[in-house]
Amino acid sequence: MSVDERAQVRLERTAAEATLPLRQRVLRPHQTVHDVAFPGDDEADSAHVVAVLADGTVVGAVSVLREPAPWGAAGWRLRGMATDEAMRGRGIGARLLAAVLDHVRDHGGGLLWCNARVRAVPFYERGGLRTRGEVREEPGIGPHVVMWRDV
Repeated sequence: MSVDERAQVRLERTAAEATLPLRQRVLRPHQTVHDVAFPGDDEADSAHVVAVLADGTVVGAVSVLREPAPWGAAGWRLRGMATDEAMRGRGIGARLLAAVLDHVRDHGGGLLWCNARVRAVPFYERGGLRTRGEVREEPGIGPHVVMWRDV
C-alpha cells in the first residue's frame, strides 16, 4: 500500500454494531447481520476496530474480547477479522491486527488466540501467531485451526 493509499484508509475504534455488516458479508454470508454478533461484543474491555475510507465506507473490521482459549488458558480472542475483497493485499489486515495487539498490550498483555480459516494461516503467521492442534471443519464456514501468540 502506498503512502497515499494508506492515508485514504483510516482506522477507528467503534462499537461492535459498526463491524456487523462487513462481518456478515465477508465471513458469514449465509447468516443474517444479527446472527454475527458475538457474546462479549459489548463488554467494557472488548475492542472493535474498523478500516474506513474517506467516504465512510467500512472496508475492514476486527474485534478482540476476553475469552479463555480452548485449552483453558485465560486470554483474548480475536474474532471477526474481515477485509473487503476489493481491498485485500493493501496492508489493511496487518494494520487491524496491529491495533488488536496494541489493545491487548494496553490491557496487560497475555495470550491472544483465534480460530483461523486455513487460507488465512499465512497472514496470521506473519503477525506472529502459531497454529495449535488439528484443522477442523466449522459447519457452514469451512476448515479452521486454532492460532495463538503471547502479547
